[in-house]
Parts: sequence; structure tokens; C-alpha cells
Amino acid sequence: MKAGVRNQLTGTVVEIKKGDIMAEVIIQVGDNQITSVMTTDSLNEAGFKVGNEATALIKAINVVMIK
Repeated sequence: MKAGVRNQLTGTVVEIKKGDIMAEVIIQVGDNQITSVMTTDSLNEAGFKVGNEATALIKAINVVMIK
């Protein structure tokens, strides 16, 4: 899938928290974890499983950076 998003981080799905309506998918990217929240229907449609490779596409108008 091609996307016009420059901030792309690829990692491995390490945890999925699935509820009745919403779900969290957590991917490990290097030493960091990224969490995405989506509907459970979207999770089922995407077919994410623990151990899968996944890419986080980050498009935001505000990114806070700290040192």
C-alpha cells in the first residue's frame, strides 16, 4: 500500500488489546513502542496478529519533542 505520509515507522506487533468496540495495537520499533487505537471492526479487517510486521503512518499537525 502506498501512502503520502513521510513519517513511517516499521516494527513488530507485540500486543493487541481487543475490546467489544475499540482495540489497541502496540508495535515495537527499536527501543520504542507505538500504540494505535482503532475500532475492533478495523482491527479484524486489517488482520493484525502478534508477531506481524506493521508500519505506523504518523501524520499530525502537532508533534511535541523533548530532550
